[in-house]
Parts: sequence; structure tokens; C-alpha cells
Amino acid sequence: MLTMPNMETLVCVVIGMHKYGFTYHWECKSLGKHTDPQPTLIAISFSDFFLADILTSMAKVFSDLERSVCRMVHRQVATIAWFEADSVCGSHSLAIPVILVLPYLFRFFQCLRQYKDTGEKTAVLNALKYSTAVPVIFLSALKYHVFPDRWTSFYRPLWLLSSVLNSLYSFYWDVTRDWDLSGFTRIFKFSKPHLCSNLLHGRKWVYFWVIISNLVMRCTWTYKLSAHLRHNYLTVFGITALEIFRRFQWIFFRVENELNKMNSKSNIQLSMNDIPNEEEKKLLVSSEHSV
Repeated sequence: MLTMPNMETLVCVVIGMHKYGFTYHWECKSLGKHTDPQPTLIAISFSDFFLADILTSMAKVFSDLERSVCRMVHRQVATIAWFEADSVCGSHSLAIPVILVLPYLFRFFQCLRQYKDTGEKTAVLNALKYSTAVPVIFLSALKYHVFPDRWTSFYRPLWLLSSVLNSLYSFYWDVTRDWDLSGFTRIFKFSKPHLCSNLLHGRKWVYFWVIISNLVMRCTWTYKLSAHLRHNYLTVFGITALEIFRRFQWIFFRVENELNKMNSKSNIQLSMNDIPNEEEKKLLVSSEHSV
């Protein structure tokens, strides 16, 4: 039985998740003590974007979690029937694409909220990037609900087209926006490398590696085109491990880019503070004349 403090804690956690997709959330002053019932508008921080981006790489985790919960609910035992698509908790389950699409919807609404707050058009383009993942997920799930000839002749080409679009758009955004490597200028010029990344990211080969490897790992979904590889558990494990590695290296360059932005803003503010105002200029002139 949940006590009142535990209930308030649960409400804070659940409603706080709306921060990833909606405008309002309730601010919890102290978990288990009291909750402010007034909804307040707050800006979405970098940590919110960062966490939701990581969740988009956990598709396999969420899919396995859904199947595990389904099997516990239906009290299934470990049998080979687990891996059949037409079983109670098989690949045909509509809950799987719904769960997989949630992180992308979180980021989609975050971008729209960012556009509402700042008016930056790049936020709309970023939202468009996450929207391209929605048809990929649902077209892939549609395979188990249509006739095979219909899938081969119509839906499979649409799935291929949407997957290529999503991969290329995401790769472009990684390089030009998330990492700020547009024009590859940072690859060929390191006149002022960042202090925190001088030991590693100041080397040109690192940037060549991260761009090429990111493109290759963005296209690892192509293993699904082969029926043999698609049902090979070692292949699925390897592809999942590659996605973990891709997101792992994405984190380093994304954080570095954010640090560079913060440092540039602080430097601009410091330089603006160094500029004397009109009264200070008059005092300097008067002191010069008095001397």
C-alpha cells in the first residue's frame, strides 16, 4: 500500500516525464514532503535533450523489456515459442512499435518546445529529423500484419526509402549540428583546440574516424535485408553492440561541442563587461585631464 509521501513521489516522477514531450510539469519542492500544485513553465535544458537522445538508441532494450513484461503477465515459461512471431508476445505485438517510438516523440516535442521558446528554425528541422524515424518503426511492424506479397511489392520499398532517409538525415545532423563539424573545418584546422579535448580530439584522424564510422553504423539496419542475418542472434547482438558504441562516441563529441558553445558565450560576456560604459569613459577622460 502506498502512503501519501510515496504517492507524491510517484506523482512527481510520472508527471516530471511530461517534460520530455509537453510544455508543463509540476515542480517537486521536496520528494515525500510537499508538491507545488501550480504548473510552471521552465526551459528545457541540455540534460533533457541529452537523455532523450540516448533513449533513442535503446530500441532493442525497450523491445526486449516489452516482451519480458508480456511474458511475465501471461506467465509464459522459457520455451522456443518465445521467438515465434505469432506467439502472444511475439514480434506481431502492437505494443512494440508504440514503445519504440516514444523516445523519438519525446525529442520531437522537445524540439517544438524549443522552437516555441527561442524561435530558432533549426529546432523545426531537428524535429523533422526525429519524425523520419516514425514511419521506419511502424512500417517495420507492419510486416507482421500484411500478406507477404503485399509487403514485398509495396510496403518493403517504402520501409527501405524511409530507412535511408532517416539514416542520411541523422548522419548529416550528427556531423553539422550535434558535433559542429560543418565543412570539416575542424578536421583540417586546429589552431585553437579546446583545452579539455587537446589530448584526444586535437588529432585529425579522430575526426576522420568518427565521421566514417558514424556513417557506417548509421546504416547497420541493412542487416535486416538478409533473412539469414536477421534471425541470427549473434548478428543481432553484434549490431546492438555497435549501436551502443556509436552512441558512446557520439556523446564525447556532443558534450565537447556544448562545452565550446558555453565557453564562447562566457568569453563574449566577459569581453562585453570589459567595454567601459559612457560614465566610465567620462571618468577616464577627466582623470587624464587632471593628470
